[in-house]
Amino acid sequence: MRILLLSHAFNSLTQRLWLELEADGHDLSLEYDINDATTRKAVAMFAPDLILAPFLKRAVPADVWQATRTLIVHPGPSGDKGPSALDHAVQEGRGIWGVTVLEARDEMDAGPVWAQHPFAMRAATKSSLYRREVTEAAVTAVRMALARIEEGLWPLQPANTGREDAKPPMTQAMRRIDWARMTGAEILARIRAADGQPGVRDEICGHEVWLHDAHEAGATPLARLTPGDIAGQANEAILRRTVDGAIWIGHLTIRLDGRRLKLPATRALEVLGLDAPPEIAGPDAPNGVRTERLGPVAVIRFPFLNGAMSVTRSRKLAEAIREAGDARVILLTGGPEFWCNGIDLATIEAAHSPGEESLAAIEAIDDVCLALLETSGWTMAAMAGNAGAGGVFMALAADEVAARRGVVLNPHYKNMGNLYGSEYWTYTLPRRLGPEGAAALMDTRMPLLARQAAKTGLVDRVIGGSPGDFEAAMIERAAALAAGPELDAMIGAKHARRAADQAARPLSDYRAEELRRMRLNFFGFDTSYHVARLNFITAVPKSRTPLHLARHRQVRRVAAAE
Repeated sequence: MRILLLSHAFNSLTQRLWLELEADGHDLSLEYDINDATTRKAVAMFAPDLILAPFLKRAVPADVWQATRTLIVHPGPSGDKGPSALDHAVQEGRGIWGVTVLEARDEMDAGPVWAQHPFAMRAATKSSLYRREVTEAAVTAVRMALARIEEGLWPLQPANTGREDAKPPMTQAMRRIDWARMTGAEILARIRAADGQPGVRDEICGHEVWLHDAHEAGATPLARLTPGDIAGQANEAILRRTVDGAIWIGHLTIRLDGRRLKLPATRALEVLGLDAPPEIAGPDAPNGVRTERLGPVAVIRFPFLNGAMSVTRSRKLAEAIREAGDARVILLTGGPEFWCNGIDLATIEAAHSPGEESLAAIEAIDDVCLALLETSGWTMAAMAGNAGAGGVFMALAADEVAARRGVVLNPHYKNMGNLYGSEYWTYTLPRRLGPEGAAALMDTRMPLLARQAAKTGLVDRVIGGSPGDFEAAMIERAAALAAGPELDAMIGAKHARRAADQAARPLSDYRAEELRRMRLNFFGFDTSYHVARLNFITAVPKSRTPLHLARHRQVRRVAAAE
């Protein structure tokens, strides 16, 4: 089918649907939902058989859906309505939820139902559920809907009714936390229902903040503290007292010079001019780097929020890799939602000199890659979650790269203001794809499914299952390698190749040239990177759809040129 994707942004769900539907053989183009006139023009130019809206914040114009069948992906089960479906489900503690694909009508979320797919709810944040359960259910439901349409069948239901009245948009009043009365579980539910946007509005020492990244805390001495008080910090997270214990808050959104910035909690307090809480033992604090030794295997986990690598976090990860250097096999697992997305743009935006902080962040993540490249044992990167930009290339510094089926990779930098990129990509990428393949990949600006990346050689293997199943399979493989007879030969070949490569061109040369180009991005006359970073961090609405997505506009441009 000829399908026009209409979306507020090219978010994780939209990317996954694009890739899956294209692999199924559909002809796709995308238009950002900027205004009605733009939508109408895109429909006229592309003449789609169907419009699919995975992520909208407003209604589709009536004349558009009346002329062309328009399917809406709603993150709620059949009968559910309203713009805050998943927020309400998380905050209310629903056990079963789902995704419904319905046809656009005058009343929002009330049209004919073409498909629906249920799933069990985890005790997790809204954003985590969206990236995993909602996304998987949406892919299944959209395929079911398209199959019914192609077979000439009727919708499953003539209207999306039969459950309950539409819920109103979730407001901050509905999310409000009463520290003096609510239990930790009640507070966690509210914060999880607001992650990653908009967060729960709260106050710390008279400053307005929004809470994110909340986690249960184990037993901690909290004598003489009032609920809401900050007991201490660990891994840049703060521990706050509740009536029945404590919870960790990993990130805070604050206002800074008219911008809303989501930062590691202690960094946010520093920017606000507040005293740093005391350091405490926090083995269960979020965003830490943890190493588990399983005999000759070292498993290093670094589940950083959104896969963002600040200077501090990169240095801790590099240190963990160096300390595990005596292991026969080192397995890096990242986090279940994201492996890594490269440098932390929010901490850069909050810095006194964003250019200097950008350079420091790149140097720090380069040190992570160097630690992997110089490790004497065998290194494995296990991408259970999505990865982008420098995070993809950080994985390529390992000897072996695996990805979970369904993971989406964005192996390029250019969408962030034409960044050149570092992480030794000019060394590691051509080793896998060859010079021409590397150049072609860096120019595409398009995401890849894990199975597509495996076909090109960008990753070595793809494994299905949940993030937990994937990690267990990778630990099993690492243990088998460490105990097997072939590992010594593999390590020997690795060292021989590294020595030959070093003799031909030292790693330091690759890094120096990459950083020379990056300095132009950070300090040169072209400010595209700084503008793109600010727009990304502050979620500036899109003013146009880039041509690599709006393929209907590519056709018009080619025709005009001819």
